[in-house]
Amino acid sequence: MDQGLQQKWENLQAILHQMGRVAVAFSGGVDSTFLVRAAQLTSNVEVIAFTAVSCFVPPRDVAEAKAFCAKEGIRHIIHKADVLSVKGIRENPKDRCYLCKHALFSFFTELAKKEGNYVLVDGTNVDDDGDYRPGRKALSELGVRSPLHEAGLHKADIRALSHEFGLATWDKPSAACLASRFPYGDTLTQEALARVDRAEVFLHSLGFTQLRVRVHGDLARIELLPDDMKRFADADTRTKIAQYLHGCGFRYAALDLDGYRTGSMNG
Repeated sequence: MDQGLQQKWENLQAILHQMGRVAVAFSGGVDSTFLVRAAQLTSNVEVIAFTAVSCFVPPRDVAEAKAFCAKEGIRHIIHKADVLSVKGIRENPKDRCYLCKHALFSFFTELAKKEGNYVLVDGTNVDDDGDYRPGRKALSELGVRSPLHEAGLHKADIRALSHEFGLATWDKPSAACLASRFPYGDTLTQEALARVDRAEVFLHSLGFTQLRVRVHGDLARIELLPDDMKRFADADTRTKIAQYLHGCGFRYAALDLDGYRTGSMNG
């Protein structure tokens, strides 16, 4: 571990040690998994994990979060959230993430107090400063701490430390809630969200890694990494994908030539 990364790791441990008892908002992704492990490795720190289950979250992510906590002996509390019943969310406004985070983390804040005055923390890192993330306003309003950000950790740092500590998530593709696949203003339904999830699960089953299926009415716009586009061009592969997406209810299936990128629906 180089000196700069070592210093950030020590900063993180100092922050967690000062907190003493931490409740991690745990998605099972790269950042929150590393944060749980960091709390485990810090002396005199108690850690529990809170996971929200909703139609915005792919079931495979919840399963991975459960499996990790079971394996590591982490106390894990699952919250089943009816996010579409939160006022305004179904209409998918530009501040949807704020509305959703505020509802979920308000619940988690009270739960953290009830469970023993834990400090509620999330996995925001420094790289998140460069993206449109209205949900961070909700976290700030509710007093949620972001230790990775406070310690100056970037995504690459978190992946490097995750690899150092033997976490299988060190190279896990970045994830985002399923609602991010839809243009702002499009009404969100459980059926539409589930359709996107099925399409992405199928693409993953074909060996594609970092990807998104963005929805524009009855058209599915597929974002892939540049190297994966070459394999997508194979006639048999294209046919399988088109047939499956048509079966999911999409009339059209298209490959986005700009490739995978975060926040492509934020415009």
